[in-house]
Amino acid sequence: METKQVKHFISLITLIAALGGFLFGFDMAVVSGIIEPVRAQYGLSAPEEGLFVSFALLGCIAGVAFSGYLSDKIGRKKVLFVAAILFLISAVGFSLSSSYTVLIVFRILAGVGVGVASNVSPLYISEIAPASKRGGLVTFYQLAITIGVLAAYTSNLFLQRYAVAQAGTGSGLIHWLFVEQVWRGMFFVSVIPASLFCFLLMIVPESPRWLVKNGRDAEALDVLVKISGEEEGHFELGAIKEVAAQKSGGIKELMRFPLRGLLVMTMVLTALSQFSGINGVIFYGPTILKSAGIVTSDALLYQVMLGTASMLFTLIAIWKVDTWGRRSLYLIGSFWAAVALALTGICFMYNVNGWGMLLCIMLFLLFFAFSLGPLKFVIATEVFPMHIRGTALSICIMTMWVSDWIVNLLFPIMRDGLGIANTFFVFSFFCVCSYVYAKINLFETKGKRLEEIEQLLNSGSISNEIKV
Repeated sequence: METKQVKHFISLITLIAALGGFLFGFDMAVVSGIIEPVRAQYGLSAPEEGLFVSFALLGCIAGVAFSGYLSDKIGRKKVLFVAAILFLISAVGFSLSSSYTVLIVFRILAGVGVGVASNVSPLYISEIAPASKRGGLVTFYQLAITIGVLAAYTSNLFLQRYAVAQAGTGSGLIHWLFVEQVWRGMFFVSVIPASLFCFLLMIVPESPRWLVKNGRDAEALDVLVKISGEEEGHFELGAIKEVAAQKSGGIKELMRFPLRGLLVMTMVLTALSQFSGINGVIFYGPTILKSAGIVTSDALLYQVMLGTASMLFTLIAIWKVDTWGRRSLYLIGSFWAAVALALTGICFMYNVNGWGMLLCIMLFLLFFAFSLGPLKFVIATEVFPMHIRGTALSICIMTMWVSDWIVNLLFPIMRDGLGIANTFFVFSFFCVCSYVYAKINLFETKGKRLEEIEQLLNSGSISNEIKV
C-alpha cells in the first residue's frame, strides 16, 4: 500500500527531474522575445532569421545523439547533471556574447542542453514511476515544458516593459543587460532555474532499472522501496531482474522485427507531432500575433495568455492519460488539432483578426497539450525493452529535433512565400496524417508495468498489433 511518504518521495523526484522540461520550454520559448531585436541589431534576412532559430535545434540533435548512449553507460542522473551544467554555461555565455558568432556558439550549446534534457528527463521519470501513475508522471514532464514556456513569455513581457520604463535612466552591466539590450537579460534569467536544477539533482536517486542493469541490486531495491513500498518494491525488483537477464543488445537489435516496427511507429508519431507547427507558434508567436492584427506592443501579453492556456490544458493529459489511455487521447487530440489549425488558416485568409484568431490558436494549443505534445514522450518511454530503452528513446527524440529544425528553418520562408494562411493549412494536414497513422498503428499501454509490456512484446501479443 502506498504511504504518504512514498507519494511525497515520488512527487519530489518527479518535480526535480521535470526541471529539465522547464528549462527545455524556457530555452525554446524565450527566443520569441529576442528574434525581433536580434534581427534588427544584426540586420538578418528571413533565411538568416530561420538559421538563427534553427542553430539551437542543431545543438539539440547533437545533445540527443550522445545522451542516450551516455545515459545507458553512466546513468540517467549523471547525464541530467550534464544537461544542467550546459544550461547554466549557455545562459551566461549567450547573455554576455560580444559578437554574433559567439552568440551562435552559445545558442548551439544551449540546444545541446535542451537535447540532453528532452531525452533523459522523460526516460528517468518513466523508470522511476509506478505503473499505475507512469502516464501521468511522464506527462508532468510536458507540463513542466509548458510552465517553462509560460515563464519565458511572462519574463519577456516583464523585462520588455521594465526596459521601456527605465530607458535612459542608468548605466552599468545590469542596465546594459536588462534595459539597453534587454534581449540579453531575457536569456540571462534562465541562470536561476539552471542553478536550481544543478543543486536539486544532488538529492535524486539513480534509476532503479539502470542500477539493476549494472548489477547494483541492493541500491535498486532501496530506491524501489522508497517509490513503491516494501512489498511492491521487492516484487518489482524480481520482475526487473527477470527481464534484464533475458536479453542484451544494442542498436542492431532495433533494426529487427518487432522492434523495428516500434521504432518506426514512435519516430513517425514524433515527427508528425512536430510538423503540426507547435514550435513555429512558440518561436514566432509575436510575429504571428502581429500578422493577426495585434499591435507589437501587446504581442508578448497575448503570448502570456497562450502560454497560460497551454499549461492549463496539459493538466487534462495528466488527469486522463492513465484512465482514458494513450490511444484515445491521441486520436481525439490530433483530429481536433487539425480542425483548429485549419480554422486558424481560414482566419488569416479572411482577415478575422483579434479575439477570433486568438481563440483558434488557443483551441490548437488545447488539443496539442493533451495529445500530440505529451503522449509522444509517454509512448516512446514505454514500448521499448529496458536494455535498449535509452538508445531507442534517443533516436525518437532526435527525430523530434530534426523535425523541429526543419519546421523552424522553413517557417519564415513559408510565411513569406506561401503566406501565413497556407502555412497553417500545411500544419493542419500533418495533424490529419497523425490521426490516420495513430488510428492504424497505435496500441494501448495504460496501467502496465514496463516489464509487463516487454513480456507482452516478447510473447508476440504486441507484435501482432504492429502494422509497420
